[in-house]
Amino acid sequence: MKYNPLVVLFFMIPSLLPAQKIDNLVSFRDIKNDSYFRFNYDNDYFSGTDENYTQGYSFELVAPFLEKNPANYLFLTSENSEVKYGLAIEHIGFTAPDIGSPEIQFGERPFAAAIMLKSFAITTDTLAKSRLTSSLSLGLIGPGAFGKEMQAGIHKITGNTIPKGWRNQIKNDMVINYEIAYEKQLFRAGDYVSLQSNSTARVGTLFTNASVGLNTNIGLINSAFSDDKRNSKFQFYGYSQVLGNLIGYDATLQGGVFNNDSPYTIPSEEITRLTGQFNYGFILKTRTLYFEYSRTVLTREFDSGSPTKWGGIRIGFTF
Repeated sequence: MKYNPLVVLFFMIPSLLPAQKIDNLVSFRDIKNDSYFRFNYDNDYFSGTDENYTQGYSFELVAPFLEKNPANYLFLTSENSEVKYGLAIEHIGFTAPDIGSPEIQFGERPFAAAIMLKSFAITTDTLAKSRLTSSLSLGLIGPGAFGKEMQAGIHKITGNTIPKGWRNQIKNDMVINYEIAYEKQLFRAGDYVSLQSNSTARVGTLFTNASVGLNTNIGLINSAFSDDKRNSKFQFYGYSQVLGNLIGYDATLQGGVFNNDSPYTIPSEEITRLTGQFNYGFILKTRTLYFEYSRTVLTREFDSGSPTKWGGIRIGFTF
């Protein structure tokens, strides 16, 4: 299916309805290879906190054989562009501030966890210097996502407070989410500086929201929008990304769409509909290896909430 960037933006901007916690499809995380594996781990430990978005991880695989995935028929691609297909397993967890309390903490974020299998496609137009990504996530939010077991196990090993609030978590419900994102390179100065605009829309039972923003890279960089085979074998650069998010629905705060039996949720009228997010970090790449350290700051997501901070690492390799 062919796409026109203006048409994509036309439909995405009016649909602005928190940004996704795990985002491996943005251009500054591009890996120039048809086959690679990458592991991502987020934790608020990196920012010295233990609340809100407390932990997340993903296992990501891109390979030519995934072109046969039936879900790919749902994605926008172009015959004149480079296309890569992938699968990822993602797990995210959220807690209230006092994880040792077994009682509901009214006015704070509910305990919640979700696990998903994500199919995705990355389409790069090297002539227009643009990038279109599409993804479909299927999974579960609730106790079946084993957020309690994951956090309790880690805290037991590390000798930290054992969480007791998971008995009040968001109850089991299905996750079906579709996402489309468009990114355009606006400026590039050699192999040292680049500036991109990005817009994303998500709709589904877990997150319905959208975001617009800018990201910039500074350092020794190969372009994610080029097919130049003379690219450097070594890259090291810093990135920053500023996002504005418009929120429609967040099941990790409001509970599942189909199951209304969660013991505690945040009412719709208390959801902060407009949030700001700042992502930054450093990436080192060789021809076969990928390393990243990232940090994120997100403004409060509901009236009585507080800003959220977390950090993460990513490690990948090509094959």
